[in-house]
Amino acid sequence: MPATVYAVANQKGGVAKTTTTIALAAAFAERGLAVLACDLDPQACLTFSLGYDPDALEPTLHDVIAGQARLPQTILQHAETDLAPASIELAGSEVALLSRTGREYLLRSELAAVVDSYDVVLLDCPPSLGVLTVNGLTAADAVIVPVQCETLSHRGVAQLLDTIADVRRLTNPGLDVAGLVATMFDGRTRHARAVLADVEQRYGLDVLGAPVRKSVRFAEAPHEGVSILAYDDSVPGAAAYRIIAAELAGLDVEPAWRERAGV
Repeated sequence: MPATVYAVANQKGGVAKTTTTIALAAAFAERGLAVLACDLDPQACLTFSLGYDPDALEPTLHDVIAGQARLPQTILQHAETDLAPASIELAGSEVALLSRTGREYLLRSELAAVVDSYDVVLLDCPPSLGVLTVNGLTAADAVIVPVQCETLSHRGVAQLLDTIADVRRLTNPGLDVAGLVATMFDGRTRHARAVLADVEQRYGLDVLGAPVRKSVRFAEAPHEGVSILAYDDSVPGAAAYRIIAAELAGLDVEPAWRERAGV
């Protein structure tokens, strides 16, 4: 059975898209699933956060988009997840894509060569609604939307949902929205709880699993090239991502995870 492909997307930067991608990849892999994470962001934060130097890698997804390599040639085997890496050259690839016929379908076409080898594919989309993000949405079965629990953080969600509606109409009629991931959540404040409730009501979307609580450990983990699950298993956010992954995969949730996540 082919992999379920998730695009992790929100055009607002700093909402923990990359952190969410890495943590979910690790959580899926912990449950015995074969996972591929694809870095679609020219900033290559996913690649760097897993301990790789994007400038020293070849080939990368830039070479795939440029027609100089195939996706399977780029895949690296990290201890926690397989990775299709990015490099800064991906920024130029986005411009080059604008003149390509059928540009929205390029990633979907490349993924066809590997989806039967994995259970889950996660696409870390750039913080924009450009052609790389549209490629991710066109290739995906569902979208995961990380949202920071602060007032200004969800202003772009409506625009993302408009783009998803366009993608459904034009390139991917079956695209679903899996739900929101509440990131950088501070349950001690009424403000965070109010923002979370407002987002759910305003957009009619479910919040997946448990809110991911703030912790400095999330900022430290990339320096070790690992996910938060491998870096500090005691962080409530690690349990939250385990809950989200289990629910997405239709697997049982350990009661201890809910207690540790604070729900």
